[in-house]
Amino acid sequence: MTRPEVVLVGVDGSTASLHALDWAATYAQRVGWGLHIVCSYSLPSFTAASLDGGYAALDDTAIAEGAKAVLAEAEARVAPLGIPVQGTVATGDAAGVLVDMSSEHSLAVVGTRGRGGFTERLLGTVSSALPAHAHCPTVVVPHRAGADDPQRRDGDTVHEVSRIVVGVDGSPTSEVALRHAVGQAESWDAELVAVAGVPLGSGAGVLAWLPSQIDHEQVLADVEAGLDVIVDRIQAEHPGVKIKRHVLDGSGAELLTEFSAAADLVVVGSRGRGGFRGLLLGSTSQAVLHHSQCPVLVVTRRCDEEMQADPAA
Repeated sequence: MTRPEVVLVGVDGSTASLHALDWAATYAQRVGWGLHIVCSYSLPSFTAASLDGGYAALDDTAIAEGAKAVLAEAEARVAPLGIPVQGTVATGDAAGVLVDMSSEHSLAVVGTRGRGGFTERLLGTVSSALPAHAHCPTVVVPHRAGADDPQRRDGDTVHEVSRIVVGVDGSPTSEVALRHAVGQAESWDAELVAVAGVPLGSGAGVLAWLPSQIDHEQVLADVEAGLDVIVDRIQAEHPGVKIKRHVLDGSGAELLTEFSAAADLVVVGSRGRGGFRGLLLGSTSQAVLHHSQCPVLVVTRRCDEEMQADPAA
């Protein structure tokens, strides 16, 4: 089976999800792909003491009609772009539905309200669960000021991507992220910046155990040399993409979050480990997702391997 060149996007009627829809539609138009809009709902239930501890479910008629209305609004919103659009109303948990459907798409997109706090840390939230489990790369689009009017669809709401930042730390996962970042740079004709962080200055982090007399400049130089090796190898395969390189003092999460203020897309890799630990993305990707001011593309090694195994990928 081939992997269709279609962007999957989830909507729920919120301005955050419509902002994500705008980003997904803009990308689909840019690369000549189709767009699959999904609105899912699950039936709430409550314990009915009068039924001897059984459960009474609400009639789904009104909920289903509401989901259809949300989908119709979304389809009308992107109609002027003239891209192939498919709409689906599905029943079930939104994260689970999108994860299952992601195996038949080349990119998944979801919005987040960026509220922070405990609710954003729950495993069940779509913006956290989808990137960790998706079978294709996932873009999480933060809801920002200027996108509050759901009827607006102009340059103040969605910007085409002109600057991409990717985190590279020498791991196989970050090299996967770099390759996907290069692909995005080619699609958008965008500037690409590869960033490597060395958390030395604060005396904290993974290198805090190093002796105080260590030559920090030498460490930065060594990391820079390692970054050049990785970037040069990938750039040789894509000579049309110019990649800037920065090795800076600080953690990867801190640097990528700072760069997100002046970028249009941040790309991060995640190991996507199995078992219970696989329910969570790595600390860097989680931190960037929570704090980035621009959309974040998350690529796990598992989804990359699945895409590479697909004849159409």
